[in-house]
This record gives sequence, C-alpha cells and structure tokens, in this order.
Amino acid sequence: MTNRTTSGIAFGVALAGFWDGISLHSILQWHHMISSVVSPEDMHGMKINMLADGLFDLFCWIVTIIAIVLLFREASSESLPSARSYIGDIFIGGGFFNLIEGSVDHELLRIHHVRTTEHWLLWDLGFLLIFGLGFIALGFWLRPSQPPASIRKT
Repeated sequence: MTNRTTSGIAFGVALAGFWDGISLHSILQWHHMISSVVSPEDMHGMKINMLADGLFDLFCWIVTIIAIVLLFREASSESLPSARSYIGDIFIGGGFFNLIEGSVDHELLRIHHVRTTEHWLLWDLGFLLIFGLGFIALGFWLRPSQPPASIRKT
C-alpha cells in the first residue's frame, strides 16, 4: 500500500468520523457515542455522552494529522496521485470506517444506534448500506483499474 493510498484512506476515516460527530451527534442530536449505555436525558448523562463524543472527535483529529503527514511524505516524492484516485481512496476509507464502526458500535456492542426510534434497525442497516458499502463501491469505481496516473512535479 502506498503512502498516497494510506493517506487517502486515513483522510476518509477522519472525514467520516467528523461527519458522524458533527451531523448526527451535534446538529441532529440523533445519538451520542454511548447514548444507549448512558442516557443523555439528564445533565449528568449528557456530560458523560459529551465526553465520549469529544474522545471520538479527538480520535478523528489524530487520524487527520496522520493523514496530513502521510500526504506530505507522498508530496515530497517524485509524483502526486490523480485527484480522482485520491478521492476514491477517501471514499474507501470513509466507507470502511462507517461499515466497521457501524457494525461494532451499532449492532455488536449496541452502545448507540443511528436513530433511536421504533425502526432503529432500518436506520442502522440503511447507514451501513449507504455510507458503508455505498462509499466503498463509489471509491473503487473512482479509482482507475490501472495503477493511478501520476502527476509529475515540475
């Protein structure tokens, strides 16, 4: 695996995590990282859930820094990846993150669901299909079947 592939996948992991934390935890408030374990209905429970969300965001931030370091390492070599290939890697990383995090946290550990409603399983499965498998498929579609064409630095 090249640094380019690794940095693209790492960016995908970070972006998928930030998207989840910002949109589902903060804006829509459908769930928090441990909202099925500790109810966020009172102030004490919400503080614990906010701490868990913050630790999740810290993880995403650290992965972002790793992705930047890997990308700079690639940029210092003789060539850069094509934009389409790199975006494909980002979707693959984000899709795998959503698939793994969703399967483990939503279904295996059940520490939270995408949306806690009567039909929570449909929300969880839809998330896994669209933002997990769908992103992975899109990422592989974007990546060329041949080794990626490189852009020579001048």
